[in-house]
Amino acid sequence: MRPYRHLLAPLLFAGTLLAAPVHAQSPAAARPVRITVDTTQTIGKLPPIWRFFGADEPNYATMKDGKKLITELGKLKRGDIYFRAHNLLNTGDGTAAFKWGSTDIYNETPDGKPIYNWTNVDRIIDTYRAAGIHPYLQIGFMPEALSSAPAGTPYRHDWRPGFDYKRIMSGWAYPPKDYDKWRELIFQWAKHNVERYGRAEVERWYFEIWNEANGWYWKASHDEFYKMHDYAVDGIRRALPTARVGGPDAAGAGGAFMDGFLQHVTAGRNYATGQIGTPTDFLAFHAKGRPTFVDGHVRMGIAQQLKEANDGFTKTLSNPALAGKPVVIGESDPEGCAACPGPANAYRNGTMYSSYTAASFARMWELAARRKVNLDGALTWAFEFEDQPWFAGYRQLSSNGVDLPVLNVFRMFAQLGADRLAATSDAQLPLDTVMRDGVRAAADVGTIATRTADGKVAVLVWHYHDDDVPGADAAVTLALRGVKRGAGARATVWRVDGDHANAFTAWKKMGSPIAPDDAQYVQLEQASVMQPQPLALTGAAGGATTATLEVPRQGVALVVIDGQ
Repeated sequence: MRPYRHLLAPLLFAGTLLAAPVHAQSPAAARPVRITVDTTQTIGKLPPIWRFFGADEPNYATMKDGKKLITELGKLKRGDIYFRAHNLLNTGDGTAAFKWGSTDIYNETPDGKPIYNWTNVDRIIDTYRAAGIHPYLQIGFMPEALSSAPAGTPYRHDWRPGFDYKRIMSGWAYPPKDYDKWRELIFQWAKHNVERYGRAEVERWYFEIWNEANGWYWKASHDEFYKMHDYAVDGIRRALPTARVGGPDAAGAGGAFMDGFLQHVTAGRNYATGQIGTPTDFLAFHAKGRPTFVDGHVRMGIAQQLKEANDGFTKTLSNPALAGKPVVIGESDPEGCAACPGPANAYRNGTMYSSYTAASFARMWELAARRKVNLDGALTWAFEFEDQPWFAGYRQLSSNGVDLPVLNVFRMFAQLGADRLAATSDAQLPLDTVMRDGVRAAADVGTIATRTADGKVAVLVWHYHDDDVPGADAAVTLALRGVKRGAGARATVWRVDGDHANAFTAWKKMGSPIAPDDAQYVQLEQASVMQPQPLALTGAAGGATTATLEVPRQGVALVVIDGQ
């Protein structure tokens, strides 16, 4: 994940600037919004692109709060969640730190013979599998004994929040000094994984090589990356010929680097095999937004993220031999550095992050359909930071084991069905407007409606604006056509807003304690949970069934209608 320099502000204590501003309830009258859903009209599929997550720090997954969160992620869509992590091949003792991790997977004897150590990496993958999660397995970075870094180059970086991001580059970012040993390491690891987890399981994994080699994470030429990639893929496919391999998880659309990659894997001479081309089962790039801090508040950059996604789609479609391949946006986030708190990133604890997530994923679905891209996933690069201050301003899904509002939006996504229904909102901004201007004038009150496998209708509603300032609620009238039992059907609503499923609000009401006690911790856990509420349905002329609900600014709601 690439940094944005203007985000690298010094770490500020939670509860001051990093805590999202608390706005008084706006006295403005609620804005009327009408959402219409035709439950008889299916307009296509809604693939669960949200089911991918990841983090720089692989070792957090095995720690107390990391395990707790991994378990929760696994519950979202059992057997179909994926996790990506950097640093899985790094040399070290397994101690986690900001933007760092290690497994000590490879060392050498004094005479240069390989020593393989699967203990730590097995512990990490075992944790995923215990929760029903599959690896989106990143092959990186370079073990110290294989690194071609110049003599005197430190291997482990000393970066911390507030430091110049260049300090993250160290000996792990260099090509191997022996490509045969590099390929053999990857072969042995893939072979070990097949033996440990079974062929059928490992066939479900995604194998991708490195991270953002066109950016900060690679200290060599593009051609040298293509060579390293070829040797790694050859090692994987030698162990498991049916392994799903791809990449290159470029920063942004990838520019000339991605052009060269697409050309190389389709028509170039494979460095490892001598044949033409390199096996490629999926393509991956990254898309990030760009929030700013203006006039004392956060202003999100949803337009920037959508533009980067659109540019990435253009690249993946540019080579006819690969245009139909599945695409994964391997990091898809509001900005570029999860471990970098600062004024522009003060959106993370509260409902800016959750409403942005709903509004941005909706546009990713729409954009992929428009571009006819086979979008398989949009990976959220957010996890948790172990043993940090409460609500410290990092991009994460939980704080000290307590879920943040954004995680509940993913729980809402998990209740959506695979069949998309015709739905319109008279306050939803067009995709082109959001891509060009963001959401800077009228707020975006939008919807997605689906039918679930068990016949329910699930309707997602979001109320989003780029600016974190007060605004009127949306008074939503939900009109449903084709509900068989009409007003006799049962409707339930789940909410994520300032007063619902929001541990951050509860923590501030407690006085923002530095160290919540046992009783307060239980209260925070309870406050984080979405609570289903009944929603009244009424009949209307013409056979429509209606419901009304208010959705606060930066709120998200999910309405589920049963009894179809």
